[in-house]
Amino acid sequence: MPSATAAQPQTAEQAQVQPSPGFGGGPPSSAPEPPISNARLGMLMLISAETMFFVGLIGAYVVFRAGSSVWPSGHLYLPVGVTWVNTLVLFVSCYTMHRAIAALRLDRLPSAGNWLGVTALLGSIFLGVQGYEWTQLVRDGLTISTGIYGATFYTLIGCHGLHVLAAVVWLLVVLVLAKRGAFSARRSIAVEVCGMYWYYVGGLWALLFPLVYLN
Repeated sequence: MPSATAAQPQTAEQAQVQPSPGFGGGPPSSAPEPPISNARLGMLMLISAETMFFVGLIGAYVVFRAGSSVWPSGHLYLPVGVTWVNTLVLFVSCYTMHRAIAALRLDRLPSAGNWLGVTALLGSIFLGVQGYEWTQLVRDGLTISTGIYGATFYTLIGCHGLHVLAAVVWLLVVLVLAKRGAFSARRSIAVEVCGMYWYYVGGLWALLFPLVYLN
């Protein structure tokens, strides 16, 4: 005779799969947002590597200068007045980059494109003036073979110039994409990462200019 406690057939609702307690009640509804995007993290890693590179160059410059009995005065060889103006140009470009990113976050796309264009122009002016300075310095006899002073000057300032050149090329690519409508307030990470690098080369120059030109 069948037992009174025999299992009864399950209804459709009872047959539904219950969440497994071993997995905390089932998979999460959505993955948690990372504290920092992969693009920004990658840029921070690149900036960290570049910083270590320049720390080595600056350290070598300081050691060579401290160990040299004769070190030419920056005011004797370098066009400090022109470089002051050129420094201002680079710092203003950091401000215009900030305005471009701010406009993009507000979805003001034409304004953002205009500010990016101004930033690229200022960066190009900085490189052009620096190239002209170097031409004059070479004519005056300051070359990379002019002892430790010439070698360290052109290596340190030249490496920064190459970084500014890379930043300008990158910015021009971003500018073309912006003109084609590739960015918006929700798709601004590429511009923001480019801005991070632009701020970096500007901040690096704030250290190199007084170290090399004013001491």
